[in-house]
This record gives sequence, C-alpha cells and structure tokens, in this order.
Amino acid sequence: MAGGGIITTGNHPKAQWPGVKEWFGAKYDEHEEEYSQLFDVIPSSQGWEEDVLHSGFGLAPVKEQGKSVTYASHAQGYVKRYVPAVVALGYIVTREEIDDNLYEKVSNQRAESLAFSMRQTKENIHANIFNRAFNSSYPGGDGKELIASDHPSKGGDWSNILDPAADISEQAIEDICIQIMGATDEEGLNISIMPYCLAVPRQLWFESNRILKSTLQNDSALNALNVLKSTNAIPQGVKINHYFTDADAFFIKTNAPNGLKCYMRRNIEFTRDNDFDTENAKAKATERYIPGWSDPRCLYASPGA
Repeated sequence: MAGGGIITTGNHPKAQWPGVKEWFGAKYDEHEEEYSQLFDVIPSSQGWEEDVLHSGFGLAPVKEQGKSVTYASHAQGYVKRYVPAVVALGYIVTREEIDDNLYEKVSNQRAESLAFSMRQTKENIHANIFNRAFNSSYPGGDGKELIASDHPSKGGDWSNILDPAADISEQAIEDICIQIMGATDEEGLNISIMPYCLAVPRQLWFESNRILKSTLQNDSALNALNVLKSTNAIPQGVKINHYFTDADAFFIKTNAPNGLKCYMRRNIEFTRDNDFDTENAKAKATERYIPGWSDPRCLYASPGA
C-alpha cells in the first residue's frame, strides 16, 4: 500500500483503498442515529462558539401626567462558550499481515470496528448531557446543572425539575407540562414554550408509549379521556435513547430557542498512511464537535422517585 490519503464524509472523492468501502454505507447491527433527534446540529467554522443571553424588558410602569416615559435597555446575561473537541481513534495492519495476504480481511474488519466505535462515541457523548443533567459537577452558563430547582434570573429563581420527584406516569407528565406552561423569561415575564417530545431510556419505552397513546386514561378503570393524547400535548411523541444510563429519569424537551445543540466543527474524516520505521499500515478516524445547552428552559425532567 503506497502513499497516504484522506477520506471524508463530505463531498470529497473517496480514496481508492482496499477495505475502505465498508466505512461507507455498511450495515451494522446497531441502533439508528439518536442524538440528532434531541440536539440541533449546527455547522461551525470557528475555534469556539459563544451564545450570549440578553434580558428583555420588564413590565411597563404607569406614566404620570407631564412626566417622561421610562426607558428600558437590554442587559447582557450569562455567556455560554462551546469549544469543539477532537475525537479520534485508529488501527494498524502490520507488515507481516500484509505480506501474508491478510490485509484485505483484517483491514475490512478493523475498518468496520472503527466506524462503529466512532458512532457509539458520538451517541455516548451526547447522551451524557442527559446522564449528567442532575449533577452539579456539570454546570451550564448560569452556573447550575441542566435540571435544577434554582436557576437564577433577574425575575427570580425558577425550576425545570419536577417537585416532588416522581416515576413516569400520566400524572407526572401532566405536572411537568403544567410547569412548562408557567415558564418565564429572565425578567420574570410569561413566555410561551411548549413540550416537544418525551425522551426516555429503554426501560421506560413501553410504559411511556402506553401513557401517550392510550385513548383513555392509562391503567385506570375510569372512562376518562387521556388528555395528553387528545390534545396532542407532546406532538413529537416518545424518543428512546439507548445510551441513557438512568432507568428512572425521563425528560420533556421543549421548543425553547438556544437549547440543546451540537456545534459540528469538522465532520468525520478517515485517513490512512504507512509508517516508515515499522512498515505497518495505519488508519485513523477523527471528528470535531461539542454538544451542550445554552438555555436550560429547553428541558424539564424528573429523576424518578
């Protein structure tokens, strides 16, 4: 194998390299892409990106006769910076494997494993935003974890956690929806954000579908309407994520702007070359991105009872 080359998932032509076709369009026994169902993927062309939040205006005061109008001004809120990280992994085919005509076989196998590992890594990195959502060791721009009872604002502290915490149920989901209906902005003024989807681990997949899709109230002898279904309260339904680690926690994503996002600095690239000293063939995959959130109003949740 002579020379080196780079292969990307963009519009660049794919280099001619034995085994490389398995990197593109291979059928793996893995779940469909899940992170992009919960995060807005945004192309980035800079070393870092910043979201600067601004406060709005408060309530208008009564103007007394002959007095001047009160003028308000925007104030800068907290700043959330996203610094994309490089994720990389590679493999080696030894000179002896090449000499013994094993190159194509072992390279194909290792290329498949490399692509699989890169996919799994991306899913786990994004899922960790949810897995650490209740952990104060992972604060956002306002200094609080993603799901907290005391997010600070000029209008006073606000909460996006169900209190008291409860396991998933029709009542618990309704309570979170009611909480979302009472959302306020940085000045404490009412805003209209709506539930978008229910994100759950695999352990809650069946129960959450029973709750949202039953015509009548779930697990009840009463002939009562399932209001969550009849009003389409959660329009995008249930999103399962196989990489969530808490079997009890459930999340409701809202349509709040500047919420869960991933800045994609560089799409995945596959590169190969020969090592002069060992005569081994080397291949690697690299990708650069960073997930996070700017406005925690994008997510409301319960850790379970």
